[in-house]
Amino acid sequence: MRRGIATCTAVVLVLEGLGIAFLNWLLGLIVQKQKMTMGGLSHDSMAVGSWVAGGVFGLFLIGCAAIALRIALRDRMAGRFGRIVLIVCAVVHGVVGAVVVGLVGWVAFVAMMVILGLLVGTLLLYAPEDEPGAGQARGASGGERGTPPAGPGEQAPPATA
Repeated sequence: MRRGIATCTAVVLVLEGLGIAFLNWLLGLIVQKQKMTMGGLSHDSMAVGSWVAGGVFGLFLIGCAAIALRIALRDRMAGRFGRIVLIVCAVVHGVVGAVVVGLVGWVAFVAMMVILGLLVGTLLLYAPEDEPGAGQARGASGGERGTPPAGPGEQAPPATA
């Protein structure tokens, strides 16, 4: 189930990244063809800005998809950088979902929340505390820092402040 959710997250993020890049490319073409200006900004610079923003955001989403796919293939969580990138992606989807409900509608909000749910599910299902051996290493260390582990039949020394 974990691999399925991580794989689904990767596929959805790739589709979203391609969709965002296509939408910004289309908006840039529309602005350029109609020679629209806003606040004295030329239509060429607005089109280039739309293309660059769409490309950067699309690449970010495809990079997040690559991290999710790597998690699914290895069946374990990525390192610290990968977790941070996925958390940033989840936060962005939460904020965009809150904004899009007023601008686009409830269908877009539901789509953002489904993607957010997939990201959070991937992060929680592959939490580092759930990895095998994490509890064993914690139990074998003895509890308090600096105290030796209790042997069989021994009690650990009391903790002092």
